[in-house]
Amino acid sequence: MGIILQIRWLILLALPIASVSWTITHEEILKEAKTFCVKCSKENKYLLVRKFFYLFTCEYCFSHYVSLLAVVTTGFKLLLQDWRGYLVAGFALVWVANFYMGIFQIIRFSIKRLVGSPSLVHFKSRKIVSLFICFIVPAVGRSGAQA
Repeated sequence: MGIILQIRWLILLALPIASVSWTITHEEILKEAKTFCVKCSKENKYLLVRKFFYLFTCEYCFSHYVSLLAVVTTGFKLLLQDWRGYLVAGFALVWVANFYMGIFQIIRFSIKRLVGSPSLVHFKSRKIVSLFICFIVPAVGRSGAQA
């Protein structure tokens, strides 16, 4: 597998890893399970049990295990064709998946902050539409005129 194909695999395989990690550790659909895991990670008397349940509350920690599962099921190797390729692929997938989750968190926070101010949302949406009309539409018109 060439390096370009490996990079494509890295970029695409990190998307479901980020999605699964984020959904299990943050979304409301699993709120009861997360509440249980948080309680067990803080109150259990055994260290290993606390660490096991903490895994389900931290997207970074959980993404390591999801990445491991992805590497095992797909056989994805990065840069090297022996066992080290699996190791590099696993850590690279964790990094890219956490990058995606960080971007998603920033976007989600920004949207939640903007939703609190309807006039700001209206102003920004008008500004985006006017930018679209000023820059994108004429560029499309020019490219269409050349064809």
